[in-house]
Amino acid sequence: MNFPSKQRGMTVIAMALVLGLVAFFANLTIKLFPIYMEHFNISSHLDSLASENSTVRKSDNEIFAMLKKRFDIDDVTHVANDDIFIERAQDGSVTVAVEYEVRTNAFGNVDVVVSFSDEVEIR
Repeated sequence: MNFPSKQRGMTVIAMALVLGLVAFFANLTIKLFPIYMEHFNISSHLDSLASENSTVRKSDNEIFAMLKKRFDIDDVTHVANDDIFIERAQDGSVTVAVEYEVRTNAFGNVDVVVSFSDEVEIR
């Protein structure tokens, strides 16, 4: 009879550790994916706002209303009114910034906090 000189394969403990790590990162991915998709929508709305020619001539309230309407259409829920900043420079350019953070429960009493800061200059 030929007996192998070394045992091959994973032990039950090693398999449990690997499955635990896979489950942990899958859980994080499932929790963070919607947050990053919402951030992608916010970034694309800021870019489209910058690409419009008539945006510079609009008042701050009109720009704010345009942005909020776009956020409402895409169901952006994590950006409050206080998170949107509009500044006008001396050269006539307008800077629109959105700074916000999202806190979500990862597991148990452990939370994941993701901070975003997007800014676009409109000329």
